[in-house]
Amino acid sequence: MKHLFTGFILIGAFAVLGLGGCSTLSVPTAQSIQGLTPSGRVRLTETFVAGASTGSGTLTFNGRTYPFQLLGSVIGPGGGADRITASGEVYKLSNVNDFQGSYTQGSGPAGLSRSGKGELWLQNNHGVIMHLYSTSSGVLLSIGEEEIIVRLSR
Repeated sequence: MKHLFTGFILIGAFAVLGLGGCSTLSVPTAQSIQGLTPSGRVRLTETFVAGASTGSGTLTFNGRTYPFQLLGSVIGPGGGADRITASGEVYKLSNVNDFQGSYTQGSGPAGLSRSGKGELWLQNNHGVIMHLYSTSSGVLLSIGEEEIIVRLSR
C-alpha cells in the first residue's frame, strides 16, 4: 500500500508540474483580507525536493479539525530542497469543502530562498485565502510562486 501511495504522489507531482505554468489563479496580498475576520486556522508542513512538494496539515474550522494532504510544484524554472512549517489564518471560507482545490502560493521575490522565517499568501480556485507565517530549512530557487493542490483527508 505504501508503494501505491508513493506512486500516486509521483504521478500527481508530474501532473502538477505540467500544469504549473498554466495557472490563472491570482496571488493574494494584505489588501485581499483587509477588514475580514478569519474563518479558521491552518497548520502545515511541506517538503520541496527538485521543484515538487508533498505535505500535510490540519484546518480548524467551525470548532472542528480537518486533516489534509497537499501536493505542489514550483511554477517555472526552479528547484532545490526545502522543508516549510507554517501556520496562520484562513479567510473567505464558508463551506469546508471549498478548502480543497488548487492554490497559487506567493512566497516572495524570485531568486534563491534560504532557511529562515517568511510569510506565505495562498488563494485557491474557490476564493479561499490562507495567510501563513512560515519557517523553512533548506534552499529553494523559484520565481516567487508555487502551486499546490489541497485534498481533505477525511
